[in-house]
Amino acid sequence: MEKRIVLFDGVCNLCNQAVTFIIKRDSKDAFRFASLDSDVGKKLLHQYKIDPNKIDSIILIQEGQAYIKASAALRIAKNLRPPVSWLFCFKVLPLWLTNGVYDFIARNRYRWFGKRDSCMIPTKDLKSKFLD
Repeated sequence: MEKRIVLFDGVCNLCNQAVTFIIKRDSKDAFRFASLDSDVGKKLLHQYKIDPNKIDSIILIQEGQAYIKASAALRIAKNLRPPVSWLFCFKVLPLWLTNGVYDFIARNRYRWFGKRDSCMIPTKDLKSKFLD
């Protein structure tokens, strides 16, 4: 099975916590990670024609397709251990609603959760999970 790739804002504390959360619940070892600002991240953004000025939080690349905003978050949740995987049931809600909630959190993430001066540096144990 091809690994799913999660691109994330490396200086965002919330995004870094989300990556740690995913890793702890990824019992199938399905995910790999790269920051949006990394060489790998920039290459994938270009490949999938995603404008980094419009999307600056979590992106999921799975089976040759890129998912953004709530679609990415819900698809990531679907592939984690229960009860987190149950969040995928919110996929039935209209995209304008789920993306609206996602955008509200994304707009406020630095104010609520803070920002780092540099990207997260994975520990030796987690290094294999990162594409950078």
